[in-house]
Amino acid sequence: MIKNFSIGSSLLLIFTTVSYSQADRKLIREGNREYDKEKFSESEISYRKALDKNKESSVAVFNTGDALYKQKKFEDAGKQFLENHNMSEEKKKKSASLYNLGNSMLMADKLEESIEAYKGSLKLDPDNMETKYNLAYAQDMLKQQEQQQQQQQQDQDKQDQKQDKKEQPQDQNKDQDKDQNQDQQKQQQQQGISKEDAERLLNALANDEKSVQEKVKLAKAQKARVKVIRNW
Repeated sequence: MIKNFSIGSSLLLIFTTVSYSQADRKLIREGNREYDKEKFSESEISYRKALDKNKESSVAVFNTGDALYKQKKFEDAGKQFLENHNMSEEKKKKSASLYNLGNSMLMADKLEESIEAYKGSLKLDPDNMETKYNLAYAQDMLKQQEQQQQQQQQDQDKQDQKQDKKEQPQDQNKDQDKDQNQDQQKQQQQQGISKEDAERLLNALANDEKSVQEKVKLAKAQKARVKVIRNW
């Protein structure tokens, strides 16, 4: 379970060290009351109004991030925490901003970015156990994600191999059919002519032979006639 930075303690810490104009302080307090009532959208509006009064208010920036986080607008919240980190000078404040940035990126499923934010927070506040816990959690999540991606890739590779094996026999069958046709043609060429062609040839020869015999008979008859009708 992710351990979120406590907005109450962060506000108490910052309020004791930063001075505000009366206008933006009133709006921040109003936003805090709305936040405590879980009216996070209304509290965001109050914090943004406070920023309109005082654009240098790091508290309003930080609290806007918290309100956005509660509305599950994690990437927008992360932008606020990063801005607060850049505005702040004290290590504790910068560490708190990076901690919340890490939480926001973790919830946005940007694990690598969340890990970097937690590491940055720990450099500024090495003894923070909650940061250490969340860092270990994010690293474990990233490891699981990489293992899942690797497993998915392996499954896809296996599926592709199975598909290749299914297609390969079809090609082999085509080659076998082609070889069989070639063998049959070779056998026919070696054997000479087909049965049908042989029958047609025999019939043709028989007809030719009959025709020749008739011609021979006709020639003999003509010779006989010549002899008979001999011109004296």
